[in-house]
Amino acid sequence: MFKEFKNFALRGNVLDMAIGIVIGSAFGTIVKSLVNDVIMPPIGLVLGGVDFTNIHALLKAGDPVGPYATLADAQAAGAVTINFGLFINAIISFLIIAFVLFLIVRGINKLHHEEEAAPAAPTTKECPYCATTIPLQATRCPHCTSQLE
Repeated sequence: MFKEFKNFALRGNVLDMAIGIVIGSAFGTIVKSLVNDVIMPPIGLVLGGVDFTNIHALLKAGDPVGPYATLADAQAAGAVTINFGLFINAIISFLIIAFVLFLIVRGINKLHHEEEAAPAAPTTKECPYCATTIPLQATRCPHCTSQLE
């Protein structure tokens, strides 16, 4: 049973999938950092110093009762909140990842299309006298023995 599992786990597709998941997870972390640390601070500055991670709606106050300056304060007090800012960050992260994946798939499709579009050079021709297929270098048809030009 262990040998069967080992054969399954070491198959090319399983290893490729595992590597893809690990790289995808790392890429997701990079994109999250890009959104939270690079993209959102300038957007928040342009919108008047808004910190998107702290945009939330209070549904039920915790103990002590708010108002809460930050989302972390509300969560520490046990308040129930809807976290709009974190949702906006997640949407932006998703859009970046989807765009990068689109570019990757587009590039792969372009490579496949170029490979299919290049036709092979012809290696045969047709005898004008008997209409059989003969090698391109032939000077005489092997079927009807006609002299070719």
